Amino acid sequence: MSNLIIINGAPGVGKSVVGRLLLSKLSHSAFLDGDDVWQINPFEVTEITKGIVERNVASILRNYLEANYEYVILAWVLHQQSITDRLLSRLDDLKFNVHVFTLIADEGVLIRRLQTNKGRGTDPNMALDRLRQSLKLRNEKIDTTMLGPEVIVDRILNTLSEVPRVN
Repeated sequence: MSNLIIINGAPGVGKSVVGRLLLSKLSHSAFLDGDDVWQINPFEVTEITKGIVERNVASILRNYLEANYEYVILAWVLHQQSITDRLLSRLDDLKFNVHVFTLIADEGVLIRRLQTNKGRGTDPNMALDRLRQSLKLRNEKIDTTMLGPEVIVDRILNTLSEVPRVN
């Protein structure tokens, strides 16, 4: 059975880096960075564009899951449980295990990361808002404040190895 690994959190917490590194460590795996489906000009967050993006993400995940990849990794800003629930409901006819990890960080560290990485146009106030909302999610949190990507990936891999498999 496939495993959908969702890595979420605010912009700047390390989701994409961790997701790509996880992809390199897991054989028979596929990776989707949710930001890749937001490549639209002008970039606008509206109900229409959110719907398009959610459908596109679900479609790509469906394709990977139906291809029986053992691990399908999604890195995306899923700061509200309702977004994750909507996404998973689009896949509810498929059988797979779901593992959700929310990456968090100290607010000051997050702002410094955004500034160091030139922020890619990310509004620091929006990033802080997404971080605060992410803290309310009901899943495993990994504080990236003092951890490098390798350590975070090791924690995720250890968690995955402890989960009983359903065959």
